Amino acid sequence: QVQLVESGGGLVQAGGSLRLSCAASIRTFSRYYMGWFRQAPGKERDFVAAITSSGGSTTYADSVKGRFTISRDNAKNTVYLQMNSLKPEDTAVYYCAASLYGLGSRSSEYDYWGQGTQVTVSS
Repeated sequence: QVQLVESGGGLVQAGGSLRLSCAASIRTFSRYYMGWFRQAPGKERDFVAAITSSGGSTTYADSVKGRFTISRDNAKNTVYLQMNSLKPEDTAVYYCAASLYGLGSRSSEYDYWGQGTQVTVSS
């Protein structure tokens, strides 16, 4: 059974930083592409960032490019999202997701999802 568990969310002032973690109970974690998505109240779930199975390539939504960094540690079965220069519009529930498909930006391309962690950025 695949399980993804996010952590690291919280309340931070605008301009601050947070690092999210996603621990995966996947025996073959190093085969999976990993992504981060977010969903603000009343809005659809949006793509944030994704990383290849080896960690060699990444892709980002334009809204976070230059501020967020996705990384992974395959020895620890964990993917991270370092978020700097946070803005109030970054407030959302952040989800990690796993895919065997590829470096996708669509929710439908991901097979497994975590329960999410709340990030709130105050102005």
